[in-house]
Amino acid sequence: MRPSFTDFKKKALEDLDVKQEYENLTPAYALRKQLIKIRKDAGFTQEELAEILHTKKSNISRLENVNSSISPKLSTIEEYARAVGYQIEINFIPQVEQHITKKRKGSKPFKGKASHFSYTGSLTMMSIP
Repeated sequence: MRPSFTDFKKKALEDLDVKQEYENLTPAYALRKQLIKIRKDAGFTQEELAEILHTKKSNISRLENVNSSISPKLSTIEEYARAVGYQIEINFIPQVEQHITKKRKGSKPFKGKASHFSYTGSLTMMSIP
């Protein structure tokens, strides 16, 4: 019997490299899902939105495609959001603290907290009143 997707994903995420890559891709997937949702909520097809933005449907499709290798510019996301009646809000939230191992000259390795923070951004689309 083949494992379910949930079981497959759980097993795959046990591999630290796979888990890291999954976490790196999560914001891009979330953005694309949100773009599709707000377009549909506004009642537009890709063709209609392309016409509003003076572009081709293929550009809208590429922007919404989670497998696209092209990362959209912030200005493109802003135009898209405005066209469907939204504005964007960007928030930065600290990542879970990561522990690193340092070696000082003439001492044993020391385990401590990272000396810098990395941030994962979230993008929120808010309806314009």
